[in-house]
Amino acid sequence: MSRTMVWLAYLAAFAGVCGHASSEFVVKLTGLAGAEVSVWRFTLGGLALLLVALSRSATRDLITPLRQDPVPVIGLSIFGMAFAQFLFHWALDYASVVQVATLVTTMPIFVVFVVRLVEGTPVTAPKIVSGIGAFLGCLLLLTDGVIHKVDGDVNSLPGVLLALGCAFIGAFYLVLVRPYIKTYGAIRMTTYTFALGAPFLWIVCGLAWGIWVNPLTLFDRPPGQAGALITLGVWNTCIGFILWLWGLGHVPDPARGNYLFFLKPVIAALLAFFILGSHITVTQILAIVAVTGFVLGEIFFDEIRSALGRRRAAQDS
Repeated sequence: MSRTMVWLAYLAAFAGVCGHASSEFVVKLTGLAGAEVSVWRFTLGGLALLLVALSRSATRDLITPLRQDPVPVIGLSIFGMAFAQFLFHWALDYASVVQVATLVTTMPIFVVFVVRLVEGTPVTAPKIVSGIGAFLGCLLLLTDGVIHKVDGDVNSLPGVLLALGCAFIGAFYLVLVRPYIKTYGAIRMTTYTFALGAPFLWIVCGLAWGIWVNPLTLFDRPPGQAGALITLGVWNTCIGFILWLWGLGHVPDPARGNYLFFLKPVIAALLAFFILGSHITVTQILAIVAVTGFVLGEIFFDEIRSALGRRRAAQDS
């Protein structure tokens, strides 16, 4: 692979991360509650992904996977990522952009422990390091939620717990969906997630919240709101996912490419602070540092251990 292609792959993966990181920001711009915005995102995003899948000969056949593996394909689409994304949007009704973005970023770390539970793969020392960071980040944000409640501010604890639930369910989805992604491809499985998740969430939103979303009213809404919903569906969902998956599929080291995902809370915090004018607490900054810092410790674990070993050997001599 040429050097230019490698850089393009990393750039695509980074653009995908920006799509993920800006989703919390765009959700806030819609001004809608979590349940309703989830329906809009899955409807518009599912439609966009459906058009992409049908435009490519390799992904055009959307019937065969449903015929061969209906239960796992439909089940994982609805009760995996769709349910996780629903919790994600609901969390933003209570917690800040920074809190939700930081907790959702722990999803890849949880994947390591889910793989251990599901497949029996041992957890290595570097993964334990990043796991400690995830634990500290979660602990700090849970504490931050309690402090907000005690201070009489907006109670962010339910949002923190919902975001944590999103990361946990999403981790199980990412592990269980892998064999089907290998068989049917990432674009088709992502398309199923949003296209099948849309009617499910439409029913849930209608029955539980009494909000029956009518997609035909999209352009009857205020221009800013309509634009934010289209951005959420097309950029944050369709284009963002495709860039992320394409980039990870072409980088020389997918594991290292995945580490770009941990820039998500930093990007989300910058967007929230400079554009939304959100207040970022010291506890939230410490949570970001804990998650990203310990992930850096995992990335350079061997180098750090070698450096410490050489230093110890020099001291002993």
